[in-house]
Amino acid sequence: MILVTGATGNVGRPVVDELLRAGAKVRALTRDPATARLPGGVEVAHTDTLPLTGVTAIFLNPAVFWGGVDDLLVRAVDHRVRRVVMLSTSAALDPDPSNEIAAHHRAIERAIEESGMEWTFARPGEFASNALAWQQTIRAGAAVRGPYAAARSTPIHERDIASVVARALLTDELVGTRPVLSGPESITAPEMVRLIGEATGRPARFEEITPEEARTEMLAHPHMRPGVVDALLKLRAESVEHPPEPSPEVERVTGRPARTFASWAVDHAADFR
Repeated sequence: MILVTGATGNVGRPVVDELLRAGAKVRALTRDPATARLPGGVEVAHTDTLPLTGVTAIFLNPAVFWGGVDDLLVRAVDHRVRRVVMLSTSAALDPDPSNEIAAHHRAIERAIEESGMEWTFARPGEFASNALAWQQTIRAGAAVRGPYAAARSTPIHERDIASVVARALLTDELVGTRPVLSGPESITAPEMVRLIGEATGRPARFEEITPEEARTEMLAHPHMRPGVVDALLKLRAESVEHPPEPSPEVERVTGRPARTFASWAVDHAADFR
């Protein structure tokens, strides 16, 4: 039995699909089981219940546990859970102690290592699904606003993350590893917006704004803390002169190339219409 946390999220949902295709038993945690709409055969439970009886492995999305994962890890050890596969981030590679994103994820990684369970830390960079934040803007025909138009990233399709996570849960191939995951190309936000427009058949445009304007807009989001916003803006600024290189890990683990952002845009075209 594999426990999937955040089972209806952008990564958790395709993880459920991957596990089911492989014939695994899945117990899915979600904040609203009544509206989860998960496939038949999946055990669905509320996140607060943490039903661990019979669970052998956990897919851990730390975003689900805002109060920390200590209780989950203690209970997992008590229930003899063998393995934890964590959705971490490539930001964990940044040694800068002021990077809150990096420090937060490294702390959770250390706690999992110290638990004594087997572990794998999937470390994706930018999610292609972050572009879903532009839904309303593109639907309205307005410009997507953002700083550092020349900045590059390597956005990864959530299905590629799920494929690697499923391999880590179902086999021993990735135990004790920290694969850094990315899409197959380094592209800019204006290019991403253009590809969404092509996928939807409707023009979409990007408007560059100053970092100060972007910081103000980002801090208006209720879940954005100043330290996180500053870390994101710093990463964006650095990638103008030092664009990230695509990682080969998705292809190495799955045996097929990572999906492009253009393919992600086609898969999600309906979200922007």
